[in-house]
Amino acid sequence: MKQDSFLKRHSLSISATAVLLLWLALYLRSDFQSHPGSLFGNAVADWVGVVMTVLITKWVFERGSSESRQPRKEHRNRILEFMHEHSLSIFLSVTGTVWILLFLEMDPMSRWGTVTGSITSEWTQQLGLVIMTKKLIESGSKESSGK
Repeated sequence: MKQDSFLKRHSLSISATAVLLLWLALYLRSDFQSHPGSLFGNAVADWVGVVMTVLITKWVFERGSSESRQPRKEHRNRILEFMHEHSLSIFLSVTGTVWILLFLEMDPMSRWGTVTGSITSEWTQQLGLVIMTKKLIESGSKESSGK
């Protein structure tokens, strides 16, 4: 069987990154206080979240969340295994804290303050969704059907 090319195997992450770069270029060239500039800034934040989701879910897990791949046991040490099984929540918590700290140091009405605030919001949404999908279900959802 012929192995797929690098571009085919990574087409989703490459495409999502290309869209992010397009929104970023449009935002950099716009007046961020205009309607188009505001739209581009929000799109940058949203697509940062999309790229993060596509890339990070290749490597990290969340035990019990239907939105995440389920990890196989890899460590005998309980602490290391806990960190492995909950690496998605840990990643989102740590990087989310960095976004919050960065945002707190910025003028929230500045060009990058508005985008950083939106990225911070995106991170809290992602973490909240991961945590909620551990216990909550949604009728008709493919991810919830196994619960």
